[in-house]
Amino acid sequence: MDYLAPVVRPLFGGELPVRFRAWDGSEAGPDDGPTVVLTSRQALRRILWQPGELGLARAYVSGELEVEGDLAQGLREVWRMQAAPAAGPRLPPAAWPAAARAGIALGIPGPRPPAPATEARLSGRIHSRGRDRAVISHHYDVPAAFYELILDPAMAYSCALWTCDEPAYTLADAQRDKLDAICHKLELGPGRHLLDVGCGWGSLAIHAARSYGARVTAVTLAGEQAAYVRKRVRDQGLGGLVTVRNEDYRDIGAGQYDAAASIEMGEHVGDRQYPAFCAQLLGQLRPGGSLLIQQMSRGDSAPGGGKFIEAYIAADMHMRPVGQTVAMLERAGLEVRDVVAMREHYVRTIRAWLAQLELTFPQVVDLIGAESARVWRLYLAGSALAFEEGRMGVHQILASRAAT
Repeated sequence: MDYLAPVVRPLFGGELPVRFRAWDGSEAGPDDGPTVVLTSRQALRRILWQPGELGLARAYVSGELEVEGDLAQGLREVWRMQAAPAAGPRLPPAAWPAAARAGIALGIPGPRPPAPATEARLSGRIHSRGRDRAVISHHYDVPAAFYELILDPAMAYSCALWTCDEPAYTLADAQRDKLDAICHKLELGPGRHLLDVGCGWGSLAIHAARSYGARVTAVTLAGEQAAYVRKRVRDQGLGGLVTVRNEDYRDIGAGQYDAAASIEMGEHVGDRQYPAFCAQLLGQLRPGGSLLIQQMSRGDSAPGGGKFIEAYIAADMHMRPVGQTVAMLERAGLEVRDVVAMREHYVRTIRAWLAQLELTFPQVVDLIGAESARVWRLYLAGSALAFEEGRMGVHQILASRAAT
């Protein structure tokens, strides 16, 4: 008897978005498209204890669930069913006893499986300094060599600007064009002083100093990043132009910078804290100074990053519609001068990172472990899909402080 179908169909309202194959060889679902392989009953146990996105992610990260075929297409179909459960036939209540009997026959009942080791375990008040440091450390304080495998040589871990469709045009070109666009918008040059809030691996700070002669104060909360950027600055002889500070953005203090930038860092600030963040950025600028924020956005119905992202990638992250961010900047006293949507550019950027991850996957496993490598594969595939389908966006917002 096939016990698999009665167990998995209730998870999707009766209609299966992809084909499932269990450890005992039983199968259910459509013949075409990707196949989800359940390598042990533990996978179903996880999904039943934690229905939806997080249970599926835990099973995948643990290696108890594999995907044959296009992972992104599998995620697309699963998301379609979860986002619109009424699209398919609903399983009648009379079918639930059969599902329970099938689950027992497969040996599914059991205690709640422990969360994978790579899942974030946080404590303390949300967006307290200690908790924020732990959140950033969870995602960024891994060997820089891992990021070197998937990012471009400039180590830009943010959306690129793709200005060309020629085959010879690479991720490195697109990231250079993004950095040039930022520097031009901020009118950087010799004698200009840039505050880079959330400097990442140093892509903007080093580019602004090396290519434009600007002075840069680069700030990051991640210790691994601060050490890496300092080494890059020393190796390139930019010590006279770039200062790296390993501290919380709230501790920067007042300044008189000609320009400030926050490249995909504002998502980590928090909803309640964001107005104070805007006011602080205003206070860092001299009269007439410019601010550029590059930041991800979402709609009102899903302001966070989703349960998987919150558990494995960026806990406590908050995104909002871009209009709300613009309003907060204006209420802080900044004049918004330009807003540029870059959603399609992030699809190409993330797919380039994913291609590099797949190309170097054995090396990635050696560096960060198989479980973390699977987290990144799922994260990149799912993120590219979210931007492709318009569930997430990203914008560059240029603003300025009044000259008087």
